[in-house]
Amino acid sequence: MVMKSVHRECIEEENKYRWLESEKAGYDLGEGCVYRWVKDHWTGYLRARWVEHLQGRCFWIELSGNDFGLLTRAFHNHAELLDTILNKLKTGAENLDIISWAISNNIPIGPVYEILEALDVNSQRLSHRFEGPPRGNISAA
Repeated sequence: MVMKSVHRECIEEENKYRWLESEKAGYDLGEGCVYRWVKDHWTGYLRARWVEHLQGRCFWIELSGNDFGLLTRAFHNHAELLDTILNKLKTGAENLDIISWAISNNIPIGPVYEILEALDVNSQRLSHRFEGPPRGNISAA
Protein backbone atom coordinates (compact mmCIF):
# COMPACT_ATOMS: atom_id res chain seq x y z
CA MET A 1 0.00 0.00 0.00
CA VAL A 2 1.30 3.46 -0.90
CA MET A 3 1.27 5.85 2.06
CA LYS A 4 1.77 9.57 1.57
CA SER A 5 1.26 12.87 3.35
CA VAL A 6 -1.17 15.37 1.86
CA HIS A 7 0.85 18.22 3.34
CA ARG A 8 4.24 16.99 2.09
CA GLU A 9 2.93 16.33 -1.42
CA CYS A 10 1.17 19.69 -1.38
CA ILE A 11 4.48 21.51 -0.93
CA GLU A 12 5.69 19.95 -4.17
CA GLU A 13 2.55 21.15 -5.99
CA GLU A 14 2.96 24.65 -4.56
CA ASN A 15 6.58 24.76 -5.69
CA LYS A 16 5.68 23.63 -9.21
CA TYR A 17 3.01 26.32 -9.39
CA ARG A 18 5.39 28.98 -8.08
CA TRP A 19 8.07 27.96 -10.57
CA LEU A 20 5.68 27.96 -13.56
CA GLU A 21 4.04 31.26 -12.64
CA SER A 22 7.43 32.86 -11.93
CA GLU A 23 8.74 31.66 -15.30
CA LYS A 24 5.76 33.31 -17.01
CA ALA A 25 6.35 36.54 -15.09
CA GLY A 26 10.11 36.49 -15.62
CA TYR A 27 10.97 36.73 -11.92
CA ASP A 28 10.33 34.88 -8.66
CA LEU A 29 6.83 35.69 -7.46
CA GLY A 30 7.69 34.54 -3.94
CA GLU A 31 5.40 33.36 -1.17
CA GLY A 32 2.48 35.40 -2.50
CA CYS A 33 2.31 32.98 -5.40
CA VAL A 34 2.10 30.04 -2.99
CA TYR A 35 -0.73 31.75 -1.11
CA ARG A 36 -2.58 32.17 -4.41
CA TRP A 37 -2.17 28.43 -5.08
CA VAL A 38 -3.65 27.71 -1.66
CA LYS A 39 -6.58 30.05 -2.29
CA ASP A 40 -7.27 28.74 -5.79
CA HIS A 41 -6.30 25.06 -5.61
CA TRP A 42 -6.08 23.68 -2.06
CA THR A 43 -9.71 22.53 -1.83
CA GLY A 44 -9.63 20.75 -5.19
CA TYR A 45 -6.24 19.24 -4.44
CA LEU A 46 -7.47 17.90 -1.11
CA ARG A 47 -10.68 16.54 -2.62
CA ALA A 48 -8.71 14.67 -5.30
CA ARG A 49 -6.46 13.09 -2.65
CA TRP A 50 -9.54 12.17 -0.61
CA VAL A 51 -11.09 10.37 -3.59
CA GLU A 52 -7.83 8.43 -4.12
CA HIS A 53 -8.02 7.45 -0.44
CA LEU A 54 -11.65 6.33 -0.76
CA GLN A 55 -10.79 4.33 -3.88
CA GLY A 56 -7.96 2.57 -2.04
CA ARG A 57 -5.35 3.85 -4.51
CA CYS A 58 -3.23 5.74 -1.96
CA PHE A 59 -3.38 5.94 1.82
CA TRP A 60 -3.14 9.61 2.80
CA ILE A 61 -2.01 9.64 6.42
CA GLU A 62 -3.96 12.78 7.35
CA LEU A 63 -7.27 11.20 6.30
CA SER A 64 -9.36 8.72 8.23
CA GLY A 65 -8.04 5.18 8.08
CA ASN A 66 -11.62 3.89 8.33
CA ASP A 67 -12.41 5.47 4.96
CA PHE A 68 -9.50 3.92 3.09
CA GLY A 69 -10.84 1.78 0.25
CA LEU A 70 -14.46 2.48 1.18
CA LEU A 71 -15.48 2.60 -2.46
CA THR A 72 -14.11 -0.89 -3.09
CA ARG A 73 -16.48 -2.21 -0.43
CA ALA A 74 -19.65 -0.20 -0.94
CA PHE A 75 -22.15 1.12 -3.47
CA HIS A 76 -21.62 -1.48 -6.19
CA ASN A 77 -25.34 -1.31 -6.94
CA HIS A 78 -25.09 2.48 -7.48
CA ALA A 79 -21.74 2.69 -9.29
CA GLU A 80 -22.86 5.21 -11.91
CA LEU A 81 -24.50 7.47 -9.33
CA LEU A 82 -21.42 7.23 -7.12
CA ASP A 83 -19.12 8.21 -10.02
CA THR A 84 -21.31 11.21 -10.81
CA ILE A 85 -21.34 12.32 -7.17
CA LEU A 86 -17.57 11.90 -6.86
CA ASN A 87 -17.00 13.93 -10.02
CA LYS A 88 -19.20 16.70 -8.65
CA LEU A 89 -17.36 16.65 -5.32
CA LYS A 90 -13.96 16.76 -7.04
CA THR A 91 -15.00 19.90 -8.89
CA GLY A 92 -16.04 21.65 -5.69
CA ALA A 93 -19.71 20.76 -5.28
CA GLU A 94 -21.01 20.50 -1.75
CA ASN A 95 -23.68 18.18 -0.35
CA LEU A 96 -26.47 20.69 -0.93
CA ASP A 97 -25.40 21.16 -4.56
CA ILE A 98 -25.59 17.41 -5.10
CA ILE A 99 -28.96 17.08 -3.39
CA SER A 100 -30.34 19.94 -5.49
CA TRP A 101 -28.92 18.33 -8.65
CA ALA A 102 -30.56 15.00 -7.75
CA ILE A 103 -33.94 16.58 -7.07
CA SER A 104 -33.78 18.65 -10.27
CA ASN A 105 -32.98 15.52 -12.28
CA ASN A 106 -35.57 13.28 -10.60
CA ILE A 107 -32.89 10.99 -9.20
CA PRO A 108 -34.07 8.91 -6.24
CA ILE A 109 -32.84 10.82 -3.21
CA GLY A 110 -32.43 7.81 -0.88
CA PRO A 111 -29.29 6.44 -2.55
CA VAL A 112 -27.91 9.99 -2.86
CA TYR A 113 -28.29 10.55 0.88
CA GLU A 114 -26.77 7.14 1.60
CA ILE A 115 -23.70 7.90 -0.53
CA LEU A 116 -23.26 11.42 0.86
CA GLU A 117 -23.61 10.19 4.42
CA ALA A 118 -21.00 7.47 3.89
CA LEU A 119 -18.58 9.83 2.14
CA ASP A 120 -19.01 12.45 4.88
CA VAL A 121 -17.19 15.14 2.90
CA ASN A 122 -17.45 17.65 5.74
CA SER A 123 -15.31 15.50 8.04
CA GLN A 124 -12.43 15.56 5.53
CA ARG A 125 -11.68 19.25 5.56
CA LEU A 126 -8.02 19.69 6.46
CA SER A 127 -6.49 23.04 7.17
CA HIS A 128 -3.58 24.10 5.07
CA ARG A 129 -0.31 24.66 6.93
CA PHE A 130 -0.70 28.42 6.43
CA GLU A 131 -2.96 29.76 9.12
CA GLY A 132 -3.92 32.92 7.32
CA PRO A 133 -3.09 35.12 4.37
CA PRO A 134 0.27 36.89 4.26
CA ARG A 135 0.46 40.50 5.25
CA GLY A 136 0.26 42.92 2.40
CA ASN A 137 -1.27 42.59 -1.03
CA ILE A 138 -1.06 39.00 -2.29
CA SER A 139 -2.50 39.86 -5.68
CA ALA A 140 0.35 42.21 -6.57
CA ALA A 141 3.21 40.88 -8.67
